[in-house]
Amino acid sequence: MSDKQQAASGDSAPQESEGQRLSKRVMQLKGCSRSVAEQYVEGGWVSVDGEVQEEPGLRVRDEQRVLIAADASLLELAPVTLLLHQPAGCRDPWELLDLHTHSATDPQAGRMRVLRRHFKHLQDCAPLQHRLASGLSVFTQDRNIARRLVEDAATLEHECIVEVSGDVAGADLASLRGGAATTLPPAKVSRQSENHLRFALAGTAVNAIAALCASVGLKMVGMRRIRIGRVPLSKLPEGEWRYLGRGERF
Repeated sequence: MSDKQQAASGDSAPQESEGQRLSKRVMQLKGCSRSVAEQYVEGGWVSVDGEVQEEPGLRVRDEQRVLIAADASLLELAPVTLLLHQPAGCRDPWELLDLHTHSATDPQAGRMRVLRRHFKHLQDCAPLQHRLASGLSVFTQDRNIARRLVEDAATLEHECIVEVSGDVAGADLASLRGGAATTLPPAKVSRQSENHLRFALAGTAVNAIAALCASVGLKMVGMRRIRIGRVPLSKLPEGEWRYLGRGERF
């Protein structure tokens, strides 16, 4: 046997002993294509020795028991949208999107099964860029929702509660309605309390709120986005996320 043949034989032996891909076993059990088999696995419908597995490439041995749930369906593989209550100072909101930070207050908790595939191919559609900014953030797999939030950002209203320092009573808030300066966007602004303002403005202007405050002599010391379009932050706890419900629209 040549060196190449020995190397090839040595390389293939461990792979055979490790078994076959889980998706291939599902193909055999279900009599379906590889792509469909992978969807069953990624949909959380397949268990190996009693534990749900979501990785199609997982190696399974012949003696391991692979079962496909009796109620398995591919209808649930629709794209998802995650709503996160992003804390102020959060450098990487993506780190907060995992199985452990799913909110117990999520109305979809009994209807949606949290799957690993829900954290893949997400787009951050309304990023909060200021270090003091917090509140509602949206991550979606749905192209239509991404298009709505990104392409229609200039017309989609965002609502924010802004904490400021300075003379709120003496500030010319009316000037903000028409744009405090030619380079700053217009905004609806009302006084909520002694040091809190409520802003309602286009999504493209959210990250300009600090500059808007500065233009009338106020300093932004905190900002929380509480609504995007018709979707509110509501009582979602800070640092946790929930699913966008089927009936919710931005």
